[in-house]
Amino acid sequence: MNEVKQPKKPLIYYYCIVLICLLLFNALAMPWLMERQIQNVSYNTFISMTEEGNIGRVEISEQDNVILFTDKADENVYKTAMVDDPDLTQRLYDAGASFFGEEIQQMSPILSVLLTWVLPLVIFIGIGQLMSKKLMDRAGGKGSMAFGMGKSNAKVYVKSSKGIKFSDVAGEDEAKENLAEIVEYLHDPQKYKEIGASMPRGILLVGPPGTGKTMLAKAVAGEANVPFFSMSGSEFVEMFVGMGASKVRDLFRQAKEKAPCIVFIDEIDAIGKKRDSQMGGNDEREQTLNQLLTEMDGFDENNGVIILAATNRPESLDPALLRPGRFDRRVPVELPDLKGREEILKVHAKKIKAADDVDYNKIARMASGASGAELANIVNEAALRAVRDHRGCVTQADLEESIEVVIAGYQKKNAILTDREKMIVSYHEIGHALVAAKQTNSAPVQKITIVPRTLGALGYTMQVEEGNHYLMTREEMENKIATYTGGRAAKEIVFGTVTTGASNDIEQATKLARSMITRYGMCKEFDMVAMEAQTNQYLGGDSSLTCSAETQKLIDEKVVELVRQQHEKAAQILMENRAKLDELSRHLYQRETITGEEFMQILNAV
Repeated sequence: MNEVKQPKKPLIYYYCIVLICLLLFNALAMPWLMERQIQNVSYNTFISMTEEGNIGRVEISEQDNVILFTDKADENVYKTAMVDDPDLTQRLYDAGASFFGEEIQQMSPILSVLLTWVLPLVIFIGIGQLMSKKLMDRAGGKGSMAFGMGKSNAKVYVKSSKGIKFSDVAGEDEAKENLAEIVEYLHDPQKYKEIGASMPRGILLVGPPGTGKTMLAKAVAGEANVPFFSMSGSEFVEMFVGMGASKVRDLFRQAKEKAPCIVFIDEIDAIGKKRDSQMGGNDEREQTLNQLLTEMDGFDENNGVIILAATNRPESLDPALLRPGRFDRRVPVELPDLKGREEILKVHAKKIKAADDVDYNKIARMASGASGAELANIVNEAALRAVRDHRGCVTQADLEESIEVVIAGYQKKNAILTDREKMIVSYHEIGHALVAAKQTNSAPVQKITIVPRTLGALGYTMQVEEGNHYLMTREEMENKIATYTGGRAAKEIVFGTVTTGASNDIEQATKLARSMITRYGMCKEFDMVAMEAQTNQYLGGDSSLTCSAETQKLIDEKVVELVRQQHEKAAQILMENRAKLDELSRHLYQRETITGEEFMQILNAV
C-alpha cells in the first residue's frame, strides 16, 4: 500500500540555512552598509582645517600611524598620516576637537541602531518562529500542548489496489483464516449485525520475530481496502508525563473519523506491560496504558475500527489488556512447517530469476526452523551469489550455499589450517556423521564440510529431516546427544587428546540433557515434576530452576551422568567402525566437502 506522509527534514537542516544566511550577510551586506567614503588628505590640509576650526572629532592611531578626523559638521571623514608634531595636542584643544576615548563612527546613528539592535532581534524571532513551526509539523500538524507534541504521528496507509494481500503471505494458513473473518466483517458488517454478532475489538498477533506479524496486519488492510494506521508502541512513550496518553487519544480520534479502518500497534509490550506497585515505575507508560484501555472500552459497537497489535512477549502484557472486550482474540503466528517454508520460498522466488529445476522442497527441508524473514534472506543471498558469479539466474547450488551462509557464515578464504588441524577437523566431523548414521531414528546426513566459516565454525555436519517432526522420544533425544559427542569421541580415539573445537557441541548436548531432566520429565527420580520454568518462549526461552539447592545438585549430577553415557556410546560406535572412520576422514580431508550420498556410499561399501 502507498504510504502517505510528509517529507521531514532534520532540524540541523534549518540551522544550517540560518547560519549560511548570517555568514553571507556579514561577508557581503555588512561591509557595504558600513562602508563610508574616507578621503585621503595631506598633513598640511589637516593643519589648515585645524587652524580654521573646521575639525569635529579626531581618532589618533599610533599603532597604524594614522589620524582619522571629521569636519565640523561631521559629514565627511578624512585620513592622513602621522608626523612628529609636539604641538598637535594643544592645537586640537584650541580648535575645539573631540578626541578623548571616542572613535569615529563610520555609519549614521540610525543605521548603527538598526544593525546593532533591530537586526539581531529580527533574526532571533525568525529562528524561534521557524523552530516552533518545525516542532508542530513533527508532532502531526498545528495544535497546542507544547507545539503539538501530544499529537499522534502514526503512519497512514491509504486504500490501494496494489497493496499487500493474503496471497503475498505464505506459510501462515491458520493465521490468515482467523484474519479473513475480519476482512469479511469490514466488507459486509450488516451480515453480522443481523444475527447479533460483533467482531472482536482487538486482535493480538503473537509469535517469534520474523514470522510476518506486521505483514499479516498490512495484508488484512490490503484485502479489506481500508485505511491502515500503523504505529510502534515505543512511539507513544514521551519524555513528558501525559504526552503518550494524548497521542493515544489523538490516534483513536483519527481512526473514528476514517472508520472503517484498521489500527495496528507494533511491539505493544512497550506500553502494555503489567502494572505493579514497585517504586520507580514509569508513570508515563502506565498513563499511556490506562488511556489505551479506556479508548478500547469506549468504542461503540460495530463502528468499523479494528485494533491489531503484535508482540513476541505476550506473557508480559497487562491482564486488563488481554481480557474479553479488549484484545479478546489471540492469533499465533508460529514458525512455518515444511510445507509453509516451501510456499514462502516460492513467494520470494517470484521476485528473482530462478532456474526451472530448483527443488524448493529440498531447500525447505535444509532450512528447518527458519522464519519467514530468514527464508527471504536466504533467497536474497542466493540472488547476490548469482550476481557475483556473473550468472543470469539463481540455481539450486546458490540456494544451498545461501543456507550455509545464514547458518555458519561466509567461507573464510584467508583461514589456512595446518595439515594436522585439517585432519583433526575431518575426524571431528566424520565422528558426528558416523555416530548419526549408525543410530536409528537419526536425521540423514546431508552434507559434511571442513571449510572454515566466518561465524567461527571450522567445519560442520548438516543433517536434514525427511519431513515434519513435532515430537521427539527419549531415545531420539539420547541419540542426538550421542551425535553431539561424536566429534570429541573421534578425536579422543584417534589422537588421544582433546581440542577446543567441541565447545558448541558441549553446549548443545548439555542444554538438551538438562531439558530432558527438568522440563520433559525423562528422569525416573523426578517423575513428572517440572524443575524449570521457561519465559519468553518466542525470544529464545529464558529458563530458571524452581527447586531447592539440594535438588539442583542432584539435577547437575543427572545431567553429567546422561551426557557421559551417550559420550561412551558414541565412542563405542566409532571404535566398532574404526576402519570406516579412517577411510571417510581421509576422503573428507582430500575433498574438503562431501555430500550425504557420497558419505553413505563409502559407509555402505564392502
